[in-house]
Formats: sequence, C-alpha cells, structure tokens
Amino acid sequence: SHARNGNATQITRFTNGRVLWAKISYDGKEIVFERNFKIWRLNVQTGRAAPLQIRLRGNVAGPLSTRMNLSSQISEFALSPDGKKVVAIARGEVFASTSGDGGEGVRVTRTAAPESFAAWSSDSKRVAYTSERNGSYQIFEYDFASETERQITKTGNDLSPVYSSDGNYIAFIRNAREIWVYDTKKKQERKLATVYTDLPPINGKRSFAWSPDNKWIAFLTLSPQNRSYTNVSVVSLEGGEAKPISFIANSFSGTISWSPDGEYILFDTQQRTETPALARVALKLRTPKFNEDKFRDLFDQENPKEKPKPTPTPMDNVRSMTPAPTPTPKADGKSNKKEKDKKKPTEIVFKDIRKRLSLLNPGISINEHVISPDGKTLLVTASAEGSFNLYTISLDELARNRSAKQITSTPTFKFDAQFSPDSKNVFFIENRRIRSVNLARGNIKTLPLKLGMKVNFHEEKMEIFKQGWRYMRDHFYDDQFHGVDWNAVYQSYEPLIRGSRNISEMRRLMNMMVGELNASHLGVSGASGFQGAPIGRLGLRFDRAEYESSGRLKITEVITLSPSAVSKKIKVGDYLLSVDKIRVDGKTNLNELLENKVGKRVELEISSSAAGANKTKVVVKPISTRAEKQLLYRQWVEANRAYVEKISGGRLGYVHLAAMGSGNLAQLFIDLDVQNQRKQGVVIDIRNNNGGFINPYVIDVLSRRGYLTMQERGLWKYPARSALGQRSLERPTILVTNQHSLSDAEDLTEGYRTLKLGKVVGEKTSGWIIFTWSPRLFDGTRFRLPRSGITDNRGQNMELNPRPVDIEVTRPIGETFTGKDSQLDKAVEELLGQIGS
Repeated sequence: SHARNGNATQITRFTNGRVLWAKISYDGKEIVFERNFKIWRLNVQTGRAAPLQIRLRGNVAGPLSTRMNLSSQISEFALSPDGKKVVAIARGEVFASTSGDGGEGVRVTRTAAPESFAAWSSDSKRVAYTSERNGSYQIFEYDFASETERQITKTGNDLSPVYSSDGNYIAFIRNAREIWVYDTKKKQERKLATVYTDLPPINGKRSFAWSPDNKWIAFLTLSPQNRSYTNVSVVSLEGGEAKPISFIANSFSGTISWSPDGEYILFDTQQRTETPALARVALKLRTPKFNEDKFRDLFDQENPKEKPKPTPTPMDNVRSMTPAPTPTPKADGKSNKKEKDKKKPTEIVFKDIRKRLSLLNPGISINEHVISPDGKTLLVTASAEGSFNLYTISLDELARNRSAKQITSTPTFKFDAQFSPDSKNVFFIENRRIRSVNLARGNIKTLPLKLGMKVNFHEEKMEIFKQGWRYMRDHFYDDQFHGVDWNAVYQSYEPLIRGSRNISEMRRLMNMMVGELNASHLGVSGASGFQGAPIGRLGLRFDRAEYESSGRLKITEVITLSPSAVSKKIKVGDYLLSVDKIRVDGKTNLNELLENKVGKRVELEISSSAAGANKTKVVVKPISTRAEKQLLYRQWVEANRAYVEKISGGRLGYVHLAAMGSGNLAQLFIDLDVQNQRKQGVVIDIRNNNGGFINPYVIDVLSRRGYLTMQERGLWKYPARSALGQRSLERPTILVTNQHSLSDAEDLTEGYRTLKLGKVVGEKTSGWIIFTWSPRLFDGTRFRLPRSGITDNRGQNMELNPRPVDIEVTRPIGETFTGKDSQLDKAVEELLGQIGS
C-alpha cells in the first residue's frame, strides 16, 4: 500500500503467494519485490506488476560432493554385548568399529536418507537400525558375517528395535501407538500392546525394556485418562492385556530399566522445575537381606548342604514362568553351559503393586540411567552446579554409602551412557565423540574413531527437506495445518529445493515452506560456518553525533556494575583516547581493538576533555556482549523500579519478567523479596517477554492468599505461609503487557485474567501461543516443531488470538527518550485507586 492524502491505498491484489522485501525507487515511480520466488517490478502510477525475466549464469555455487570428517558428529552409539565392538550413527549413516582401539570405521549403510536407533544382536554379529530411505521409518538388519543387509519391516513407522537377550526376538515401536515383536527364526511379526508415545525426533531410545528372562516387556506410556501422565505397564510375550504397574503423577520420563535379577524396574520421574528422581517398582515382596547373614554364609560356603526347595508362591494375581531346571553336572564336574546361561523366571505379583513403588532422589538432576550387568551399580547422567556429569550409585542394599559418586568432571552434556559387559567401564558420548571411563581408576579416554564419507549436497538436501516436511506432517499441533494442504506444499517446494545450490538457500526455502502454515514458533536454521572473535565490552556508551562529526568518543553513559563502573575512574563527559596504547579516532574500529579481550587486562586512556588534558590510565577487565546486555537490562529494570516508586509516592513496588525460564523464576523470587514485600502493591511488568514455561509457578506466587498469622512472644506478627517456606506475595498487583509479550507470557496473562488476580494494562499480547520442541535434522539443521496447542477455558485456541487488556494504553512513538512511561503511569494510577488511601 502507499499513501494518498495521508490514507493508505492498496496497489496489489494478488490472491495467492506472498509479497516480500518490497523496495521503492528513489524517484518513487517503481517498486520491486519478491513474489513466488521471482523478482517483480511494479509501476506505482498504473499499478501494473510483472516478474522480471532473469537468467542465471556462471558456475555452480559449490562442488557436487565434499569429503567430510564425521568423527566428532556422532549422534548415538551402541556397545556390543561382547564388549568388543561399537556401532555409531553420524550424519544419519551407520558405522562400526572395535571398542578398544577404534580406528577406521566400517561404513554399514550408504544412503542419502538417515538411519537411527542402532542396536546389536545378542551374539554381537548383527545390527538392527531404523532407516527413512523409503519415506517412512522401517527396520533393517545388517549381518557382518555375510556383509549383507535385509529389510525386516515394511509396514507403518517402525523404530527403536531392541533384541531379546536370547536373540529370538526384536521388539520395536510401530506408529508410536503399538509395541510389536519380530520372531527372528520364523521371520514373523505380531502386535503385543498399545502404547502412547511419540514419533522421532521426540521419543527416546530406551522407552521400553525386556525382562531378563525375555518373557516380558515393560514400557513407558502416556495415559489419555490420567491427565497425560507417564507411567509403566508390562505385557507378556505370550500375549494378553498389558497391565499398569506404576500410578504416579509423572509428566516427564525418558528411560526405563529392568534389573538383571528381574526383581524391580526403574524409571525416571519428573514434574517441570522439580528435581528429577528415580522411581523403583518392586515386582514382588522379598525377604530383606541382613549384614549378619554374611558371616553365616561363610560357613555355608565351606560346608554346603542340601538346601530345601522353595515353597511355591500362591497364584493369586501372579504371573510366573516355569522354574528353570537344576543344571545336570557333566562327567567332568562342569555344568552344562546352555543350562547355566538360562535366566531364572521373572515373577510379577500384581496385587498391591502400587504400594511397592519407592523414590530414589540422590540430590542431582537426573537425565538418563542404566543398571550395570552385574546389578550392583546404577549409573546416571545428571546436572549439578552448572555441570553435566556421570554419577554412580550402589544398588547393594547393605552398602554403607549409597550416595551418588561423581565419576566425570567436565561441564559438557553427556548421553547414551552404557556399561561394558564386565561392569567395570562406562562408555558415553561427549562433544559428539565416544568416550569411556574406568570406574575403579577414574581415567577417561576418547575412542579414536575415524569416520569419514563423501557427502553429495544435491542428494542429501532432498532428504533433509523430506525429513523436515515429515516432522511437521507428523507433529504440527493442528491436524488441519491451519487450513493448508501440507501435501500440496510438498509438491510446491520439492522442485525449489531441488534447485537450491547451497545449504543457506535450502534452509531459506524450508523457512518459507514452514511459513505457509501461518503459525508462530516456526523456524529452520543452522550454523553458517562463520564465527567471529568474541568482543570485550567496557560498559560504555558514546555520543554518536560527536563521533560522526569529529571522530572522538565522548562518554554519555557508564553502565551500572560494568567494568568501567567498577573502576570508579570513568564518568559521563570523559573521552576515551586509547585502548592498549592504540589511539582512538574516526578511523579506528573500537570492536577490533577489543577482539578476544573478554576477561583479560585492558588499559584505557581517559581524558576529561576532547583535547586530551588530564589524561588518566584506567585498567579494566572487559566482559562479554551477553553479560553487558544483561547489565543494561538490569539497569533498565532498576530505573523502572525507581520510576514506579517515585510516581506512586513510595507505595508501590515493581518487578519485570524478561522471559519464562527457570532462571527468570529465580530472579523473580529475588525481586519479590523484602523491598517489594514491604510495599502496598506491586506492578508486574511482562512487556517484551519472549516466553518459556514457568507461568503456573508465577501465578502460584501471585495468587496465594494468607490464612494464618504467626507471632512469637514479644515480637511482631508475620504471615504463616511465608514463614512455613512457601513464597507468597499476598499484595494487590497489576499486570502490564504489550504486543511483544508472547508465548508463555500470554499464558501468564490468561491465568492472571481468568483467576481475577488484578487488571491488565497496556496492549494486547502477540497471539503466539504453541508449546514447541526444537530438534535437529540429521545434518544438524535446527527445526522448530509447534506440537502442543493451548486453549483457554472457553475452548478458544490461543494461537493467533491475542490476550486482551482491561485498560488499553499504547506508548507514543519517541516516548522512551522523554523519561516518561505512559503504560506504567496508568498501571500505578489504577493500582493506587484499587488500594485506596
């Protein structure tokens, strides 16, 4: 549109496609823009528009194929049951190597499409994995002896294959709704149970587990009846209905383990912002162990006697396999190996099983867990004090110390941890490489795998595109795709992607593709390959006009708590003359002088005048750009706090929430303490808040009301809720929003309005409300997936529907430069009116 007599006039009337990047000529006669991947030219007077005919000439943008080193791009791995081999996935390809020396990896698959979920057979001679080469998830098996691959499943989306320990079956998940088993001898498959889980990339690798005797499968499943909590069910290999064995309010679980002795099941359990714990389900009651028995056992070993046969367990609510026969000694006195290797039957007593769940909380934030083959040690990956490491916990109920023992000491994320068969070593992935640690000695080493392959971009780009398209097809929260025909979108973009000449072009096209959905929380991105040097920040702002006219840096602001403020020698009005003896003038790039200076000694030369009189040398320690931005933000918050205090006559407090993460919640707790608690009311500001997940916790603090008062003899009265450890503001509040309050900030706004906690002042929120995951495609491309829709209590979809305000106030353009904030003014006026005199 353009202005005629001050009014906007529409000058294009396309019924499809998108008009982008419009630019008007200097004489105002023509406009150029992009539409349907062509450049168009429009005559402003006539309103006629037509695409320009452009012929591309020159060489291709890059080589057809590139040799890539994938040694530090491992996304998953599996250690073989014999402990001698590893199989790894890197850039969607399957590689194998020895677990001891590593070396050149043997490439198992050679497809442009990605593979995943690799697992070893029980005899360590075959590997099963999921492949997307045919447009869906299908399971394949590679035999190293014959060097041949065969396809195992062809129906549905089949993933996460796991061999039984006797090698007779492969269990897998189909369509994220069923658990199936494949009989490796009969070459037949059959359904075992219904499950509610997720398709990749959301689901985990270890969401189900075989029992030690291979007669049962335990699995994690969502419950549509019970608030979508996740719990554990078990199903018999013989068939029959799956039965639940845990019944707790649990929102997040990733891994499940069956103890080697078959007596209990472990799974991780968590509610968001609570420290994850491990839940242990005892499958039957058993006699406790006693330290005193250790002494008696010594005599039993020295003088073995015939032991009485165990009394059969009553069959009420019990499923049990036939007891294993007693091994028959050979003539040489050795037991028959085949009989010896048989696992004892797994017994599950379903009666009162809900009473046999207990929680193990070692005080660290657990991510994954795995039980050692000998059943004596529990390994967990967990975060604590800002680092992510491996910990072991003794599973011996008679052990004196069962606290978590840290066995690695680097901050980097670690995953896919696995025990060696002898339970003495642990293998894991860190920095996309396979590493191992010896539990006794604690020494850590990297497995030197050499993984390389030629990557043909023009083949791989189509698989990246297809994987991203399928992810959105299978996960977008609205199965009607906001009215868009997603299959038609594929047909439209397939030839465009095929014509892309580099990864940046491809990702831009994929961004356009997801943009067809007209939804928030979308995006396709990836590393550009360029990483600039970190720039040290001094905490200074300068007079732009003086620099542009004279090349001098006159200081207009010293940011609170910045390196320059800490020096106490730099003030507003001073001039920065030099940095580490290099003079600053109109031709000097200050950022270049401060490259790689974060945390290092830097000497500044400061003068009180432009002529350089009264020079002072000041030594500072620059901070990062991110740290300086945080200081600027906190300075803005404190200025707003002072502003509200001033215009309210000291009666009102102020807090601001920049985002909705756990760190922001912790900062809110700090900001609501003492100073704001002493006010008569508090202004809650969520302008420019870009979302997260903590809205219910903020609502809790704001909505809690007092019901008891405590008083010690001779002292004052105080609210019991706070004294008993529950944060509670218990003051009138008012909420301030604007059009840049989005996502979880809008959830907070809706909760605040619905629960009638107070008035909302400012502007309607963004209407960007979908809960979203951000996985990576197999090449590393970051792909956002809006998966969970949010509706208000009226049933209205909150996406594309901004949350309203009670009192609408829009700040005039340029108000930020005047020291006035009309939205805070109105909020203070309204809240004071509610409180009264």
